[in-house]
Amino acid sequence: MRILLYGINYAPELTGIGRYTGEMAEWLAARGHEVRVVTAPPYYPAWRVEEGYRGWRFAKEWLNGVRVWRCPLWVPSSPSGLKRLLHLGSFALSSFGVMLRQARWRPDWVWVVEPPFFAAPAALLAARLAKAKAWLHVQDFEVDAAFELGLLNGRSARRWVEAAERWLLRRFDRISTISPKMRTRLLDKCVVSHRAMLFPNWVDVEAIFPLDRPSDFRRELGLSENAVVALYSGNMGSKQGLELLAETAARLVDQDDLVFVFCGDGAGRAELMSACQSLPNVRFLNLQPIDQLNELLNLADIQLLPQRADAADLVMPSKLTGMLASGRAVLATAQPGTQVAEVLADRGVVTPPGDVERFAEALKKLVRDTALRVRLGQAGRRYAEQHLSRDAVLEAFEAALQGLRVEAEETEGIMGIECGREKNIN
Repeated sequence: MRILLYGINYAPELTGIGRYTGEMAEWLAARGHEVRVVTAPPYYPAWRVEEGYRGWRFAKEWLNGVRVWRCPLWVPSSPSGLKRLLHLGSFALSSFGVMLRQARWRPDWVWVVEPPFFAAPAALLAARLAKAKAWLHVQDFEVDAAFELGLLNGRSARRWVEAAERWLLRRFDRISTISPKMRTRLLDKCVVSHRAMLFPNWVDVEAIFPLDRPSDFRRELGLSENAVVALYSGNMGSKQGLELLAETAARLVDQDDLVFVFCGDGAGRAELMSACQSLPNVRFLNLQPIDQLNELLNLADIQLLPQRADAADLVMPSKLTGMLASGRAVLATAQPGTQVAEVLADRGVVTPPGDVERFAEALKKLVRDTALRVRLGQAGRRYAEQHLSRDAVLEAFEAALQGLRVEAEETEGIMGIECGREKNIN
């Protein structure tokens, strides 16, 4: 098959959407498919264009068997609501013509990832010109998150934006997202049920696994064998609720056997470092290369996953897959009934978002109870092996692309969805 992938984030970005899209493209290319990618220069999560790339120049490259077109974009050093919109809009504008030219390649599928939702019109138009199928993959509900997190405001504006979103969604041949709760949200947005698919994030369980020895990072950080490490690793942005980490470390500063390690990059890193500068129980690491990820995750005795309450089920943290595969206990914040809470049932500990006292108490309990940490870590590892294996997830996706797993129409007519309510259309 010929597959055209379109999105603002791509390899060699090490975290989030860019890592998943890059792994998917390379996996498909290795399976013999022709894969092209239209994307931006790598800039995430540091919010600066990586060395060796230019933010204001079109470029082409071969990257691990995939032909990649890089399109210019503006990258703000301190992203805010309006700046984020301009950032996303700059990529949508610069990549529009490139996408239309790719239609002459006659792809079988045009696959686009949200965010940015601004890219959806170009993907649809390129698919129609090429007489190809159009697939939208939702990693984050960007529109909902923008309003819930206060990046955009106004009831009237929200109605207009959500109406435009529903109009675009109905024009894709397939729409996928990464968790069952997020798929339900697609149905609430009037997506026809047989077009809404589950396409979860994955983990390479052969590359990420529990080590039978201490991580090399313990020696690098000068940590004793008896130290219990609580690790946060990944993007340091607005949706993570990082203020909880600093407040918890301050509360537990007298816990001699507990060390916090915060590893990553992003718009919130400087603020987190400032909040922790007087805390002797906190260490910081820079974002690590992919070949060091398993060593990093095995540094943890306890993996930390804070989230803001208003982002619940709008995003499904991509870092959770690696946490589970590492076989370490996970302590997360999430509301009951959310996807994170369901995944971590009997595989981790969950406390309410923003509740520092309960988060700190749960962490203290995990520090004291080694057997509990081991049991939760083993359960998480089993879940990763059974449900999140990279090859299993991508083989199912490949089969869907090939039309081998297209869902049949429900009942004798067409089953539609009207804002979450099923109805027969005769």
